[in-house]
Amino acid sequence: MFPTPVYTVALPDGPALSAALRDVVLRRGAEQRGVSRSNVGGWQSEIDMLRWGGEPAEALAQIVTRACTQMTALADDASAAPIWRPEMWANINRSGDSNQNHWHPGSFLSFVYYVDDGYAGSADPALGGELVFVDPRMPFLRMRTPHLRHRAGNGSVEEQETWVRPFSGLLIGFPSFLGHSVRPYHGTGTRISIAINMIARAI
Repeated sequence: MFPTPVYTVALPDGPALSAALRDVVLRRGAEQRGVSRSNVGGWQSEIDMLRWGGEPAEALAQIVTRACTQMTALADDASAAPIWRPEMWANINRSGDSNQNHWHPGSFLSFVYYVDDGYAGSADPALGGELVFVDPRMPFLRMRTPHLRHRAGNGSVEEQETWVRPFSGLLIGFPSFLGHSVRPYHGTGTRISIAINMIARAI
């Protein structure tokens, strides 16, 4: 009952799009001082990437807008489809950087696109950097029965977290109420991701 949808897709034009986004983000990161929100270390831009990101940012925004249409449906009494307004920002993480658990209030869907996973083809789990989704029922579980778990339909024990190891070119979309974090990255590369909040506005 009441599943939480998560959308994942490897973009077919990911390599070309990522190369263009990488150049734009690294240039911005060298020119502008970042902000501090959920990031622990690393660099994070303001949410105005559509203003300075040029054609690559516009292309990603269009992909995400189409994904929102695929991920949502209108109620029977809806008068018209919403207008999706994206807020977009860039993240640069290096060794030791992470993101603490957080939510994206004010938006309906949130997305992250991995420009460069920082793994350089390595499958070593010690590199960390996984995207962590937290069971939205967590407050109840922690307050009342921290050691008790539900059983899934197949009899397995439900986990309270789901870890996703990203890869370059991966787009992930999820409801903005879903708590998430990024585990510390321990590689030697430069990880680059783009985050997008999609705000639904009535016509």
